[in-house]
Amino acid sequence: MIAAILQAIVFVRSADGSSVLLMHRNKRADDPHRGKYLSLGGHVEQDEDVLTCARREVHEESGLTVGDLVFRGTVLWTGFGAERRDYLCFVFRADSYTGEAHGGNGEGTLEWVPVADLASRPMWDSDHEWLPMVFDEVDRPFFGVMPYAGEEMLGWSFRR
Repeated sequence: MIAAILQAIVFVRSADGSSVLLMHRNKRADDPHRGKYLSLGGHVEQDEDVLTCARREVHEESGLTVGDLVFRGTVLWTGFGAERRDYLCFVFRADSYTGEAHGGNGEGTLEWVPVADLASRPMWDSDHEWLPMVFDEVDRPFFGVMPYAGEEMLGWSFRR
């Protein structure tokens, strides 16, 4: 039985769809994500559904209020990190929002990154496997499994 930690992440696109708002994790020396670019999002709280979590996390991390969220898929990371935990992540895209993004928080700074430049940004290597499906035009969500041994990706499989 998997007792995965639930997460929800959101890729907020600019009004013209050419850029996405990412968190550059560059503030805490002890951050396992230090130096990497990540989507906005985090852990689902007790008695919270994944949509509520996604909206809350975007607002907390950026100050933006997102419009409709487009469900793009899930990624199940198994054996990830020093504690070898399992994480089930619900992946969303926001194509509209209101408000102005602030500069970031205690974890990092916010940056609008051109979608065309995502492959060149420092991210977890595994993110490059599924990230194109967040922005493609296929109407079906993806459901992926990505086993890890600590911080080393062991494989990737998905269905759509």
